[in-house]
Amino acid sequence: MNFKEKIVLITGTSSGIGHASAIQFAKKGASIILVARRKKKLEEVVEDLKKFNVSTLVCECDVSNKSQVQKMSEIVLEKYDSIDVLVNNAGFAIYGSVSNLTTEEIESQMATNYFGMVYCIKNFLPSMIKKKSGHIVNVASVAASFGLPGIAPYCASKFAMLGFSEGLKHELKETGVGITVVSPIRVRTNFFDHPSFENMPKYSPTSLSAETVAKAILKAANSPRLEIIVPAVVRGAVWMKNTFPYLINPILGSTFNKQLNNKKQD
Repeated sequence: MNFKEKIVLITGTSSGIGHASAIQFAKKGASIILVARRKKKLEEVVEDLKKFNVSTLVCECDVSNKSQVQKMSEIVLEKYDSIDVLVNNAGFAIYGSVSNLTTEEIESQMATNYFGMVYCIKNFLPSMIKKKSGHIVNVASVAASFGLPGIAPYCASKFAMLGFSEGLKHELKETGVGITVVSPIRVRTNFFDHPSFENMPKYSPTSLSAETVAKAILKAANSPRLEIIVPAVVRGAVWMKNTFPYLINPILGSTFNKQLNNKKQD
């Protein structure tokens, strides 16, 4: 897809991967629809995009709220009739054991990370199918393939995203609409700013920049693949886990449980 003058909607655009993705698409001449809860932050992103001389539309919206997503989609479709690329990027995690997290904290992660994606797809997919073109990019995580202690609800939301995307990809065959999941390892963004991650190492030598993931999202919007793992070498770890779970799962469980236990002692 040539992104020149294409309509790209990105959720969670106020910072991190969403912000970086808006810049990457703007560089290619796309019109950007910025969606997030913080309007002031979105307006700051618009300022960053002005140098690319592209059309922008700011939509203040909490994607976990079904009625807000419906209202946002009505505004967008009234102006543009349809969109060409939908990037479901909004998401967050709360660190802690399932026994210590409240039910509401668990539900909130699923509401944003999974149902936020579902709400956006349900509102924009019909117009994409009608014009027989478009691409959905769902930003998941390598946690979509690994159930890890301390972030079990987050993993569940990303497992759900990947499974939903795979099923939907089969349904969309011959419609002209594609769907691809981007699954990065740890990324250097404000993802870890949540108080639950206090006293934990935020980054590692292997963590990615938001720009690296944004470039993968750009690639995904043109890709026939179901999932793009970033970096690609991590696909080997996913293969190992799926092929030899009796070897890999105990190692992962022990490593991440140690980190979780250290947090409990802090």
